[in-house]
Amino acid sequence: MDLTTRYLGLRLRNPLIASASPLNGELSTLRALEDYGAGAVVLPSIFEEQVVAEQRHVEQLMQPSASGFAEAQSYFPVYGGYGFGPGRYLETIRRAKAALAIPVIASLNCVTADGWADYARDLESAGADAIELNIYVVAAELSLTGAAVEQRHLDAVRAVKASVQTPVAVKIGPYFSAPGAMALALAAAGADGLVLFNRVYQPDIDIVTLRRSLNLDLSTPAEMRLPLMWTSILHGRTGASLAASTGVESAEDVFKYLLAGADAVMTTSALLRHGPRHMGPLVAGLGDLLTARGVDRVDQVRGRMSEHVLGDAAGLARDSYIRMLQGYPAAQSS
Repeated sequence: MDLTTRYLGLRLRNPLIASASPLNGELSTLRALEDYGAGAVVLPSIFEEQVVAEQRHVEQLMQPSASGFAEAQSYFPVYGGYGFGPGRYLETIRRAKAALAIPVIASLNCVTADGWADYARDLESAGADAIELNIYVVAAELSLTGAAVEQRHLDAVRAVKASVQTPVAVKIGPYFSAPGAMALALAAAGADGLVLFNRVYQPDIDIVTLRRSLNLDLSTPAEMRLPLMWTSILHGRTGASLAASTGVESAEDVFKYLLAGADAVMTTSALLRHGPRHMGPLVAGLGDLLTARGVDRVDQVRGRMSEHVLGDAAGLARDSYIRMLQGYPAAQSS
């Protein structure tokens, strides 16, 4: 059985990628994921706010030591815009690259154009095989228009692509007025791949303490429908690689995303629930599903159920919408 696939120009032994999570910050976990069959790993996101905080912390430590001792001031470098990111993250990339044979993808989450470019260079220098831009914009400013939100995404991609040679994927949310057009625009701006989708984490309210609650709910297969639909719509219609994310719990879920047209399939919540060893059943189960259908290469099923193959994406989506709404009462009463 040939499960090999290509994502961001990288050759993966199979389409399964362990996406960014706290688990992936430990080298022991990354080794386990490789041992259990992962095709690639994405490290946890590094946030611009963390980098800035570390810069300020170091500078504050330097100031008291140097004050009052003129000669001591020459011992410390003066911060002047040089690349400076959390050393542990960059060291994790280096150690992972030295220990793993599978691709190691860094995840970057910034808020300024300079931040995107500067930190992307650091990640590339540390040896990351690819960089995933985790663009997270909540338009809470009521004056922020949809066009301005889209422009922030495009500016981030252009800034990074002008700064690195490493392949760049963009992890986006689904809440654009026209996600398809935005996907094409991101590809035109230089994105080598698109990750569908970034979940928006909304706070709850604790009615006892009257405070915001930030409990994280792990995704479930019920949340697959939206990324499944857009993966199906975009397959074969953009030059960027497509990685499907959200709701992957079983090999059947992986198979669905591949049928829709995903080049790679990412999972986080299932690994957080069951541990790195859950990667094994996902990979083995995918092979079993292909074998049961007389298929010996994963490429033979990719996109078979995509709109590119079936045709009339808008008409099919409209038809599905009508049939599901009208069929629900009948299904419930039967």
